[in-house]
Amino acid sequence: MKKFGTIQIKLKEILELKGITRYQLAKAIHVYYPTVNKWYHNDICSIDLNILAKICYVLECSPKDILKYEAFSSPSPPEDF
Repeated sequence: MKKFGTIQIKLKEILELKGITRYQLAKAIHVYYPTVNKWYHNDICSIDLNILAKICYVLECSPKDILKYEAFSSPSPPEDF
């Protein structure tokens, strides 16, 4: 498997900074609590852009505040890239 890096979700940090609970966010964006909880724990494998847009709207932030790309630390790019 090629290693291109990972995307980290920083929702936990933003909610703590703003003093908003996962339950409050779930109600505000009209999704189930377990959905927000998965984002909170960085436990999603695909990103629903609609949910991301709602989170950004409610938290008054941008996607770059929530998502962080961490590159694979390798001396050189994969050869078959």
